[in-house]
Amino acid sequence: MKDILTELENRRETARLGGGQKRIDAQHGRGKLTARERIDLLLDEDSFEEFDMFVTHRCTDFGMEKQKPAGDGVVTGWGTINGRQVYVFSQDFTVLGGSVSATHAMKICKIMDMAMQNGAPVIGINDSGGARIQEGVDSLAGYGEVFQRNIEASGVVPQISVIMGPCAGGAVYSPAMTDFIFMVKDSSYMFVTGPDVVKTVTNEVVTAEELGGASTHTRKSSVADAAFENDVEALAEVRRLVDFLPLNNQSKPPVRPFFDDPARIEASLDTLIPENPNQPYDMKELILKLADEADFYEIQEEFAKNIITGFIRLEGQTVGVVANQPMVLAGVLDIDSARKAARFVRFCDCFEIPLLTLVDVPGFLPGTTQEYNGVIKHGAKLLFAYGEATVPKVTVITRKAYGGAYVVMSSKHLRGDINYAWPTSEVAVMGAKGATEIIHRADLGDPEKIAAHAAEYEARFANPFVAAERGFIDEVIQPRSTRKRVARAFASLRGKKKPMPWKKHDNIPL
Repeated sequence: MKDILTELENRRETARLGGGQKRIDAQHGRGKLTARERIDLLLDEDSFEEFDMFVTHRCTDFGMEKQKPAGDGVVTGWGTINGRQVYVFSQDFTVLGGSVSATHAMKICKIMDMAMQNGAPVIGINDSGGARIQEGVDSLAGYGEVFQRNIEASGVVPQISVIMGPCAGGAVYSPAMTDFIFMVKDSSYMFVTGPDVVKTVTNEVVTAEELGGASTHTRKSSVADAAFENDVEALAEVRRLVDFLPLNNQSKPPVRPFFDDPARIEASLDTLIPENPNQPYDMKELILKLADEADFYEIQEEFAKNIITGFIRLEGQTVGVVANQPMVLAGVLDIDSARKAARFVRFCDCFEIPLLTLVDVPGFLPGTTQEYNGVIKHGAKLLFAYGEATVPKVTVITRKAYGGAYVVMSSKHLRGDINYAWPTSEVAVMGAKGATEIIHRADLGDPEKIAAHAAEYEARFANPFVAAERGFIDEVIQPRSTRKRVARAFASLRGKKKPMPWKKHDNIPL
């Protein structure tokens, strides 16, 4: 018996070393942690239960039968984050470059199947050289099996991808189908075809960082939701995100202890809106003053900054926030902001996370670039996402809410549950100047008359009261009391049930 136990411990020790100490040192030399070190940082101490530690590949071509490392380049299992169950796989770059074989993929699939069966999130840590070329089509089949599980798990359990090294070729499509993607600056990259292929095919000379680095994907492509300085920071932020999310689509988000009065009055909000209607202000100030303990977890901070998305807590309960940002492009809606917000709204609706929408929107961005690139279809994504969402929806209009953009931003007409407006808000088809020039086109040559007409229009429509008279605004509230009113609104909606017509699935305008 003693010999068997000794052999078990020796085998475990060998498996834990992955590709050996030399390769571990090389991984550290690149400023990266090993697969197991990452799992240790991600999960609660001593909570990791590993599966398939001794699995090896079955390839016999190209001399592969001579090297069969235990674990086959991926560490899989489950553990807890602040006591709540999650499943995790972490690719091991020290073992054959973390390349994906049939058995490597099988290990990932097993974890994803268990996550679906038991209703817990999946966190994938990607650090792989791609498909294992020696296995050919078996490796590709493995990717396909993983993709299918990503699709089936979508909207059932949260899926989080952390890119901590290379992720190229077909490998990028698994993270692309997950709910959140995080990257590490200067050490992770994602692209379908690498710099060498790009140069051969298109003659473009580009570095891996320029083509698919963290900066590219957080600012330009919107593929990634955030980028962090190093592995440690990235994993700490994943832990923080998981704290906001439910375990699955059948359970509610966690309720955390809070030490912030729900009825807290914020007198400073009474002066947040500038006197000049064209002067910007920072919408994040309002978000932070509404949130419990000013805690805001922003999603896609670096992309489409004219709209803000992220999570706060109210009375300890998770709320998704979508807010126009007047500091950037006056908070106008455009292709990028509509896509960003639509995806976030749909995620929240999948997992029963209530939605708070803060509105200051002058309309959609005009111009040929927007029209040629399909602002109509992309804008419809946000419209569709809000309209199909059945979670509690509370809206606060702080200043401008003009035209179609007013309707899109969780208005009463898209079944917003409770719609508030500040006294500074303006709910109208358009601004006074534009409206006057259309209605009183005959007086365009007379500046005095136009000014008088504009003043008349402002007096009549540049306020929330016309909309309130129609019942499109439930109440005009004092800015200082916004936290109290919003918290009570969500409290009143906790029992909301909104059945929708039966359908196989909708056909969102993609």
